[in-house]
Amino acid sequence: MGESPDFISDLPQSIIENILTRLSIRDAIRTSVLSSKWRYKWSTLTDLVFDEKCVSPANDRCVVETNLVRFITGVLLLHQGPIHKFQLSTSFLQCRPDIDQWLLFLSRNGIKELVLKLKEGEFRVPSCLFNCLKLTRLELCHCEFDPPQYFKGFSSLKSLNLHQILVAPEVIESLISGCPLLEFLSLSYFDSLVLSISAPNLMYLYLDGEFKDIFLENTPKLVAISVSMYMHEDVTDFEQSSDYNLVKFLGGVPLLEKLVGYIYFTKYLSIGDDPGRLPITYIHLQTIELYQLCFEDADEVLVLLRLVTHSPNLKELKVSSSPVQLFPLEEEGFDLFERDYFEYKLPSLETMKITDVSGIKNELEFLRFLLGTSPVLETVIVSSSLMEKEAKMDMVIELLRYPRVSPRAQLLFLQD
Repeated sequence: MGESPDFISDLPQSIIENILTRLSIRDAIRTSVLSSKWRYKWSTLTDLVFDEKCVSPANDRCVVETNLVRFITGVLLLHQGPIHKFQLSTSFLQCRPDIDQWLLFLSRNGIKELVLKLKEGEFRVPSCLFNCLKLTRLELCHCEFDPPQYFKGFSSLKSLNLHQILVAPEVIESLISGCPLLEFLSLSYFDSLVLSISAPNLMYLYLDGEFKDIFLENTPKLVAISVSMYMHEDVTDFEQSSDYNLVKFLGGVPLLEKLVGYIYFTKYLSIGDDPGRLPITYIHLQTIELYQLCFEDADEVLVLLRLVTHSPNLKELKVSSSPVQLFPLEEEGFDLFERDYFEYKLPSLETMKITDVSGIKNELEFLRFLLGTSPVLETVIVSSSLMEKEAKMDMVIELLRYPRVSPRAQLLFLQD
């Protein structure tokens, strides 16, 4: 009898490469035992992703660390050709010199995507990283970032993600402005930072930290913004100015499609002197999500009203109310909804969700405003933070009395 055909060995090169790219680096190396034709095929992979799963688990941390270092070093020594992507996610390696050696090797192999997710420690990014001028994506977690004086930026970088990085504020601004092609920017876990962003091609911005002030100086192409703002004590942590932060922060983003804000973001936007009508209309803005908004604060409610009434194509609105304060702000003296807001129309709003409603005046009036000005509204979802069933039922009855300009508008009440 003749030998049975060796389908594994006879697979076309393109199929072999496709299979290898779908495997973890550990499993890709194991394919060397399939046949002589498969031996070392993995060594030409351009994307290398490493984590603790690359080595066998052990109770001894030092054993895992040693094995992981040996594994990564061995892969790089046997590798052939360019490496476009290198990703290392581990809680075992921190400030080892091996990482410096790997980065030096990568800097000489045309690296385009570099992701280092290390456990919190004292790893300082080596100077060779700043010679990787072909980088299109850079993601660093728990590192010290201190570029040499000669560094002018990454001219090809399109995506930058810095998480809990030790870096001077002016270095961040210089880095951003030195990346003219930057489209995606994410900065998280920064303390007391005053940040100016100049990035003419930036489209996606994600900020998470204790930002005292933010200036979007040159970001005309932004389509999505997500900001979580924290502060230690009170609003005085923010920079105080007569300039209206809502205009200062969002006045130069005419292409904005989605806006998401958490914690103190709405409070930050409310600081400064309200100019009345905004100098910009957000004709592309379709989704607004504002969480932990204080409806007891007239200035925060005014920010919400300004945004929805200057977004004619808004389709989806999500708002969560912050818990009622122990010392409530005085609501008398401002009747926001007795102004001319009912002359506005929200012609495109289809869905609205408001959570943690406590039944205070401004929450209910805002819902009345939406129901009375949204002709295509389909769904309003409400959940309450009230604990007493009677109080919750009184609020539901009150909401059901409000007139609706949309015949299809449905009020849905969720049980917490």
